[in-house]
Amino acid sequence: MKLIIGLGNPGDEYKQTRHNAGFMVIDELASVYNIAVNKKRYKSFFGKGSINDIDVVLAKPQTFMNLSGESVAQMIKGFNLSADDLIIIHDDMDMDIGRLRIRDKGSHGGHRGIKSIINAIGTDSFIRIKIGIGRPRAGMDSSDYVLSNFKKDETLVLKEAMNKALEAISFLLKDDVAAAMNRFNC
Repeated sequence: MKLIIGLGNPGDEYKQTRHNAGFMVIDELASVYNIAVNKKRYKSFFGKGSINDIDVVLAKPQTFMNLSGESVAQMIKGFNLSADDLIIIHDDMDMDIGRLRIRDKGSHGGHRGIKSIINAIGTDSFIRIKIGIGRPRAGMDSSDYVLSNFKKDETLVLKEAMNKALEAISFLLKDDVAAAMNRFNC
């Protein structure tokens, strides 16, 4: 079983914000693979199903971004999984909007949700799919930027990135991380 977690912030006011790119991918996966993400436990909404005949849990932590590790650690324990079974999807300000990058380990790179997960599970060795959201304009606070909505002209690029993320997840479930990085990192 794989635990596929999209990071974001709960609540309608954050639904279309840059920081919720991970939630958006989970919503798209849930729609495409007909997995209801409506069970509430482990400080998360989650649903069980399968993708390419692989059992998966899709989840959206409800702890707010900076405390994502609390939910992730509870799910790993609750489903009797390990960090090797984890795929985290999150936004990345250090990449242009629409770029996608897969990593299998590494530092949090300033992303507080990833930092929380690393601290909570005690390792930085887990798969992450980063969705580029671009940088704030000069003088804009980064917190304000990640909590802002995507502009209308950015939504098409974001949609393409989400489709690519779905393809990458499908690929990761049946192939190794190195092959996925070679194929999808742009």
